[in-house]
Amino acid sequence: MKTSEIMANLERKYGHEKEYLQAVREVLESIEEVYNQHPEFEKAKIVERLVEPDRIFTFRVTWIDDKGQVQTNLGYRVQFNSAIGPYKGGLRFHKAVTPSMLKFLGFEQTFKNALTTLPMGGAKGGSDFDPVGKSDAEIMRFCQAFMLELWNCIGPEQDVPAGDVGVGGREIGFLYGMYTKLAREYNVGVLTGKGANWGGSILRPEATGFGALYFVQHVLHTAGKDIKDKTVAISGFGNVAWGAAKKAKQLGAKVIAISGPDGVCTIPNGITDEMIDYMLELRASNNNVVAPMATKFSGVEFTPGKKAWSVKCDIALPCAFQNELNGDDAKELIANGTWCCCEVSNMGCTPEAIHEFQSKGILFAPGKAVNAGGVATSGLEMTQNAMHISWSGEEVDAKLHQIMSSIHEACVKYGKQADGHIDYVKGANIAGFMKVANAMLEQGII
Repeated sequence: MKTSEIMANLERKYGHEKEYLQAVREVLESIEEVYNQHPEFEKAKIVERLVEPDRIFTFRVTWIDDKGQVQTNLGYRVQFNSAIGPYKGGLRFHKAVTPSMLKFLGFEQTFKNALTTLPMGGAKGGSDFDPVGKSDAEIMRFCQAFMLELWNCIGPEQDVPAGDVGVGGREIGFLYGMYTKLAREYNVGVLTGKGANWGGSILRPEATGFGALYFVQHVLHTAGKDIKDKTVAISGFGNVAWGAAKKAKQLGAKVIAISGPDGVCTIPNGITDEMIDYMLELRASNNNVVAPMATKFSGVEFTPGKKAWSVKCDIALPCAFQNELNGDDAKELIANGTWCCCEVSNMGCTPEAIHEFQSKGILFAPGKAVNAGGVATSGLEMTQNAMHISWSGEEVDAKLHQIMSSIHEACVKYGKQADGHIDYVKGANIAGFMKVANAMLEQGII
């Protein structure tokens, strides 16, 4: 395999899909050496097959707003790869959603899910519907219209969607209610991120953030460091950022910044439990702004137009959106003394930012490893649903600990360099790829 040749072919076909091509290039550059040690992969054209999704569903979603006006959005589901299990991946409702975005997320999801050791394939879906400023009734009507088109393409043995940006417990409830109406069956295994009273995992809302901090702990311990008393800057204020802030504080770190599209809140004395709880209120308001945090709590300073990366910190945790931390942001962080950055959002850093971090010896780990705790807990929720059992929060947390530890071990196994340095990007990509590639090989040309 020659990465340059494969990328040239993909660029001819998908030159406008920059995010997807960026994700593919990162993986191919990481796995090229290992791939070429396996002629059986080349013979079966594993890479050529793996970079193309199994199928993409595109559909119109028509709904009525509170003024009685007819609104139309586009909905998508990208079923990328099911070699190791049913398709699994979130639904994203955001005005910036495009097929390219969902293809890259589905591609990344395939390797992330493989890292968890659970039997889940990769998928992603969503819509360009913007929840910001919408009422609960409008969101309900949109979710019902969305599921009207999606319901017969999913199922517990086929494709199990979850939440993502713009899709939390409220949206999952609306989606699931419509699914049961259409399918005429009460099957809790068809979606994850459900309410704890009707088949959901107790720890699922916190899981991505919790798992990320468990992974960060492993990264720091391997480097001879500790998270206790370290300063942390976090982007975002939704479920992922909330879980990350909550667990970071529990582990003894000091969260000194959270941010939103409108600017950054600096918290010199560290985030409090009350502030962490208020993050959920901010997200539930559908206003997508973080400024009210500074109005509600003393000791919080809001700076409009600035990112979390403008705040001096030890550890940076992108938790909001893809490509949210760019090369200039990375340089600013490094100049301010940041020595660790772990992506919690999918592909949260641009290639330029990753290059800056790695070239300067900054500890860096990619989203497909760091944020795998969310989908891992979704996988555990699927297991509970299939077995008709319910685990306590402590039991789920213990399993999450174990999964994140095993992901870190796999990254170290494949990412440790001759000089002892651990390339977590390379390690995560190779570990996930090997599992998926071997499964594809064993199942024949299909």
